[in-house]
Amino acid sequence: MTLSIVITFLVFALLRMPLAFALGLASLVGLFVGDMDFSVMPQRMMHSIDNFPLMAIPLFMLAGELMVAAGILQRLVDFANSLVGRVHGGLAHVAILAGMVLAAVSGAAVASASALGSALVPSMREKYGTGYSSAVVASAANLGAIIPPSNAMIVYALMAGSTVSVGGLFMAGVVPGIILAVGFMGLASFISAKRRYPLSGGNLGLKHILVQTWRALPILLMPIVVVGGIVAGAFTATEGAAIAVIYAIFMGFFVTRQLRLSDLPKAMFNAAVTAAMVGALIAFASTMTFAFTIDLIPMQLASWLKDFTSDPQIFLLLVMGLLILIGMFIESNAAYIMLVPLLAPIAMSYGIDPLLFGFLFVMNLVVGMMTPPVGVLLFVMCGISNISLSELMKSAWPFIAFQYVVLAACFLFPGIVTWLPHALGY
Repeated sequence: MTLSIVITFLVFALLRMPLAFALGLASLVGLFVGDMDFSVMPQRMMHSIDNFPLMAIPLFMLAGELMVAAGILQRLVDFANSLVGRVHGGLAHVAILAGMVLAAVSGAAVASASALGSALVPSMREKYGTGYSSAVVASAANLGAIIPPSNAMIVYALMAGSTVSVGGLFMAGVVPGIILAVGFMGLASFISAKRRYPLSGGNLGLKHILVQTWRALPILLMPIVVVGGIVAGAFTATEGAAIAVIYAIFMGFFVTRQLRLSDLPKAMFNAAVTAAMVGALIAFASTMTFAFTIDLIPMQLASWLKDFTSDPQIFLLLVMGLLILIGMFIESNAAYIMLVPLLAPIAMSYGIDPLLFGFLFVMNLVVGMMTPPVGVLLFVMCGISNISLSELMKSAWPFIAFQYVVLAACFLFPGIVTWLPHALGY
């Protein structure tokens, strides 16, 4: 049954069918071959999405949509420009800093790419060219899946069950996320100086910086309130996401005063469409996971791996190599849903820290969002900037390479990932 599911899924995937459709048809074929009642499929689908923590994803997406509609992104850009506008690659630094803050609001790389790309690429391309501008924005947006709150980490924790907490995974992403952002800025400075790109800002002075900081302060407090509350145990990730939505509405109506009642339906629709895609993937993939469990695939895979190697480091290397390849061809949410239930228990049997394994799993697939041929962020930026994938890749590869360097550092020095969550009691 498992073999028929895998073959069918690969065939439909190669035919470039929608991923949820391919998962659903593959599951039906598996149930038919396994002579199982088709009523299992809707039961498993409903069970998988009838989950309170899963509500955090559409709520964080809605918070991000509301923040953009409220004109908050422009305040972030003005604040970042006042700090780093007078250095080489100033606008690139602005994009990266804005991406960091937006990551702490939306938790989604694709949403950040859409917002940042629409707001910054038109002005950046005048100084840096379209390819480099798009590569910087894609890299900044990719911080959305690493810096908490992260929708990818929520999906991972959901699929891993009780072995890892959402709050612990959030904290695991803080230090690597900061390292990535600082590294991106250093890389942008080096490239800008080498290519002699012009400076982007004037001598704005301390007063201007203080004014922009004051204007941006309510926005900067939002991730502190939301993520801090989740980590402190004051509320769950889902409740934190709901607070983020209320905070964004308050900011839009009473602080920036740019949010209108007419903006709410569009924001809710956009968030619902994206969340529905994630929900459909989880629902259809749950049937495949159920079939794998019936055929004892996790136990067989664990047995094979234990026979192959008893070294947890080699096991981690094998998994990371597998995820690098998978990230190039399969959408990340589908990979979480299909592989986490299989690999997370095996990692536990090797004695690997669940937080370390979870973060490495997530970051592998996050980098995959920028690697061809199916790098979703690349396609988003190609659509926004109206450039070819090959042109974008010419400028994106240094940023992709640096992400792999950070990934390797997290593997070699696990304390980068585990120190903060362990210090906080996770």
